[in-house]
Amino acid sequence: MNSVPSGERIHIGFFGKRNAGKSSLVNAVLGQDLSIVSDVAGTTTDPVKKAMELLPLGPVVIIDTPGLDDEGELGHKRVEKTRDILSQCDVAVIVVDVTTRPGKLEEELIVELKKRNIPYILVLNKMDMLSRQGFLGLKDYKEDHILVSACDKASIERLKEKIIEITPRNKEKYIVCDLVNEGDSVVLVIPIDEAAPKGRIILPQQLVLRELLDKKCNAICCQVHTLSGVLENLKTPPSLVITDSQAFKEVAHIVPSTVRLTSFSVLMARYKGDMELLLTGASAIDLLEDHDRILVAEACTHHRQCNDIGTVKIPTLLKKYTGKELEFSFSSGVEFPDNISDYKLIVHCGGCMINEASMKARMDKARESKVPMVNYGMLFAKINGILERISNIL
Repeated sequence: MNSVPSGERIHIGFFGKRNAGKSSLVNAVLGQDLSIVSDVAGTTTDPVKKAMELLPLGPVVIIDTPGLDDEGELGHKRVEKTRDILSQCDVAVIVVDVTTRPGKLEEELIVELKKRNIPYILVLNKMDMLSRQGFLGLKDYKEDHILVSACDKASIERLKEKIIEITPRNKEKYIVCDLVNEGDSVVLVIPIDEAAPKGRIILPQQLVLRELLDKKCNAICCQVHTLSGVLENLKTPPSLVITDSQAFKEVAHIVPSTVRLTSFSVLMARYKGDMELLLTGASAIDLLEDHDRILVAEACTHHRQCNDIGTVKIPTLLKKYTGKELEFSFSSGVEFPDNISDYKLIVHCGGCMINEASMKARMDKARESKVPMVNYGMLFAKINGILERISNIL
């Protein structure tokens, strides 16, 4: 619980053509050999990530990517993966071999970064080779740039300073502690069933618990079957009850209507997403028709169990609630379909395993494609008739 999860870190991606020196530059910034370095073009075949501290910025994830000019069938797939990384990035570093001229790929990347409002740095690498080969490219660059040498470690500190300088300083956001006051009692309903990981609690529960402790609240953890006893033993009602979304129905019957109620998934939606978009998406559930296609998307990859929430429970609940013959597709991890226009609804997890930039990119795609989107928690609240109750407190 003390290490910062990847989804809470600033993501910095390094992009460029093969042999521009991206991997060498990543290693120089990290101060360690994360990526394999070779004179052979295309050595990096998959995105490589490394968590580190970049002071005074704080916890970050550095991402080394395959070359944008990779060739062949596999090469094109690698380029697609590289472009997928853009949606995860808070900052982009464009690496160019200083002995070459700028090209269409760099120009297109800059246009795309500006479109997505992702701050970027143009880095001209291999400045150590200028005296031997001459400088071909400087006069062709209209963008501001930094000259560096990954080989000699020249200007690496300046590059780090520039990354820190352009990284957006978002207003601090909270998952839950802005909803409660110091000294409040908050009950966390954490079911321990076949889906619960052995020996630990899942990430949203960890994040919420830590925030409550930082706020100096009294966090009381229990399971559904002990919730009634916990509430009876409290001298005053809790300020808030937070439950696993799948237990909404049982918990809502137990918790008095005068006590605020929400779920871990709903809180994550508020933290990383657009609540207005998701509330509209919840309303779209009532508009589903026979044979409508629905995408169920999860941001993590995990072992599917026989009663998996994404592939089993949600499809079953939606079919029962709507009474329609619905068709489902599934995605997981960092993969998210490029074309979503054929879907009538996207049902997304809380997004605890991806950063805010990734979550917003998915929501922006849904908005642009005019496809309603809802997250797990709000879907369960809608189906159980308590959406208004849980949304009023947010």
